[in-house]
Formats: sequence, structure tokens, C-alpha cells
Amino acid sequence: MASALVGTLALPDGAVVRGRGLGRPAPDGPAPTYGLYLGSNRLRRKHDDSLTWDHDWIRWPDFLLPLNWADARRKILALHARALAGESVEVACYGGVGRTGTVLACLATIAGLSPDNAITWVRENHHHRAVETAWQRRWVRWFASAQS
Repeated sequence: MASALVGTLALPDGAVVRGRGLGRPAPDGPAPTYGLYLGSNRLRRKHDDSLTWDHDWIRWPDFLLPLNWADARRKILALHARALAGESVEVACYGGVGRTGTVLACLATIAGLSPDNAITWVRENHHHRAVETAWQRRWVRWFASAQS
């Protein structure tokens, strides 16, 4: 599945998603049709007006975990469904590493990888420091076990 978005990542099941940092300049090329953004109310206030496409937010403090796990899980599953259907989608936090990498690892578990393999895969294909904290690694494992 190809995407018109610059900087996309093809998941093991063929779904395509772009992971990026809102604190960096937006990539060249077309805008996504949907985005899932991870951060505080402050980050949302700073960037929400510039996100002119369909999007959702997960309240997720930097270096920590989502404040509402069920809501986060539902939105990540919906992001995957959109990506698998061929929509141009992205996921982003401020830096594009920890929270974004955690969601990319969750997406990789939906695509069939074990949690540990998903984390390794994201570190090899997105950013070497993706899924930055021990609790983010545990959350990927929780996310994968909640799929059953």
C-alpha cells in the first residue's frame, strides 16, 4: 500500500503510517487525511489550529502513558483501520520518538508482531530511541494483550 505522505512507514501487514514530531517543521508534500496526536492540552492548544485535516488527540504526558487507556486503545485501533484501508494517516507527539514510537509499536502488534519484536522493529525502522521508557514498553505489552 503506497501513501502520498512523505516519510511513511509500512507496517508488517502493509498498513502505511507516518510518524513525526510536531516540534519539527511539517514534511513537504500533501497533508494527511487523518492524524492522531499525542500530548498535553498545552501541545494541543499550540498545534490544533494548524491541523486542518480530520484528527483526534490522546492526552498523553511526555515520557508517560495515556491518561485514558481505553480511549487511547480505541483511537489507535481506529488509526490502524484507516491506514489499512489506504488512507494517508500520521501519528505525532512533540518530538516524534517516545509516544509516537509507542503508538507505532502498538500498531506493529496489531500487524502481527509480538510486543518485544514490535519495539525492536520500530527502533530499527522509525527511531533508535523509540518507546523511550520502561513503562512505555510495558504499555505496548498491555496493548497487545488487550487485543485478545
